[in-house]
Amino acid sequence: MTATATSTPALAPAVLPAILPLMLPAGYEVPADFAVTAAKAWKTASAKLGALTTKHPDRFPLYTEEGKWVVDGEAWTNWCEGFLGGQLWMLSRRADEADQDRFRNAAEHYSELIEERKSDDTVHDLGFLFWSTYRRWFEATGDPAKRDVVVEAGRTTASRYREAGKYMPSFRQPDSLFIDIMMNIHMALYAAQQTGDQDMARKAVDHCLTTRRFLMRGDGSASHEGMFDLETGAFLKQTTQQGYSDDGSWARGQAWALYGFGTVYRFTGDLRFLETAVAAADFYIEKTGDRLVPPNDWDEPAPVRPYETSAAAAAAGGIWQLAGLIQDRVKARLYADYAVNILRRLTEDEFLASPDEEWEGVLKHGSYHEGKDLGVDESVMWGDYWFLDTIDQIQQHAEARRCA
Repeated sequence: MTATATSTPALAPAVLPAILPLMLPAGYEVPADFAVTAAKAWKTASAKLGALTTKHPDRFPLYTEEGKWVVDGEAWTNWCEGFLGGQLWMLSRRADEADQDRFRNAAEHYSELIEERKSDDTVHDLGFLFWSTYRRWFEATGDPAKRDVVVEAGRTTASRYREAGKYMPSFRQPDSLFIDIMMNIHMALYAAQQTGDQDMARKAVDHCLTTRRFLMRGDGSASHEGMFDLETGAFLKQTTQQGYSDDGSWARGQAWALYGFGTVYRFTGDLRFLETAVAAADFYIEKTGDRLVPPNDWDEPAPVRPYETSAAAAAAGGIWQLAGLIQDRVKARLYADYAVNILRRLTEDEFLASPDEEWEGVLKHGSYHEGKDLGVDESVMWGDYWFLDTIDQIQQHAEARRCA
């Protein structure tokens, strides 16, 4: 009798062949007056970005001081260069027609200035640099050379993986895991998707599972940082670099969690990540409510500065994304409306600079790093970026509905 050979079934790929599309509830209509909100935002952005690139050519400021962009100020790390180019790419489509070519040329130029960073393995933030710029360039042109830059940045992201602990460490030190990395880990998933490298996908998914297990709490809140034993990979404790306390709830980190886990779900189809994103979004909404814009940390008693607009802008984008992913259509409508309402709030005069005032950023009352007193109650480049990016996404949905 001849033995019959059996083979172990191949593991299912960790990354889907294509990213899951957003499917808003059937018949969902963006409120008609949102067009006024969007037009106001793009008018301000056109004025501010045009002035920035003229006054400080080839520079990448992170934050303002008293409303003026700080060109040579202290930076905790080198993570923001993509946000300027990303805004320019959006303006190449959303600015007045007479200005679109000017912004398109600037978008290409500011993207080219950062291309060398694609192999920078000293930081964890390459998604912030290249998803904002070269991914948009590739989508605008179909040029595979632009996609290759994004793929290389994804490979670099994956190269930081540590088998002991199964995570990609933060820039700070190898035993440190930041929630921020959830907004960049999709770069490794994209690279795996484009190249078929399943080991790279495995590392990215491992990182997300580690983050889910050790940085996400039972109430849906997120810790900023987790610390690990370098030799064994054992988890040691939650801590924070930017929140009020180690067990506090840093609002921008919460936005990174709800947006990042939702994005990873789109690349993997793994419902665990969608469930985590929903829990994080529900926590944000429960804590912020009708105020729409949170403080730097919800656990800080009587905060001196009541608003952190960059957290609100990023949360709006993540909540809008979830509205197009969850099956509960009633809840999806609530999410979509909440995201729209955040942007309406941010476009009020209290938060949105006017095109002709001396304030040089787009959104006021953002914060970079309260502990280091950097860019506190100012404009911050990522806040401006996610504000515009979410407006753009909502407009795309409204435009698609009109064309249907």
